[in-house]
Amino acid sequence: MRGDLVTLRPATEADIEPLAGIRAKPEVASRWLIQDGDAVAAVREELGGEDIEAFAIVHEGRVVGYIQFGEETDEMYRHASIDLYVDPALHSRGLGTDAVRTLARYLFAERGHHRLVIDPAADNAAAIRAYSKVGFKPVGVMREYELGPDGKYHDGLLMEMLAADFR
Repeated sequence: MRGDLVTLRPATEADIEPLAGIRAKPEVASRWLIQDGDAVAAVREELGGEDIEAFAIVHEGRVVGYIQFGEETDEMYRHASIDLYVDPALHSRGLGTDAVRTLARYLFAERGHHRLVIDPAADNAAAIRAYSKVGFKPVGVMREYELGPDGKYHDGLLMEMLAADFR
């Protein structure tokens, strides 16, 4: 899948090392908990997940991040969820926004979803701004939603986007 700035391609075994390097950076590790401190094992587990589809985010020929989606296929609750991380050295360049927009376009047009959700940490203002640019809107705060590396639970912000909200 091609966006304006990035390409999303299925993540492979060859992507584990570069993704683990990004995942281990403090800015990412603080949001994506690494069990037992092993970023390689964490990435390998993500890529082997049965309920998600995983993609490498590629910019200028190199892997700069990771994006995934999961689907609820029960027609009563049908929707897809997105999660991602981008190398902190490349933050504020629009790469994450472009990756989310590219995947959202695919989920709406090709997978037939009418609703998408994303759940950044409630204090992750940069991620919330990026997702808002694509059309995601805050729904509510999920209190003590996610366990952080500090061993405490932190609030998450549930955001959703309907196909009509997509920008």
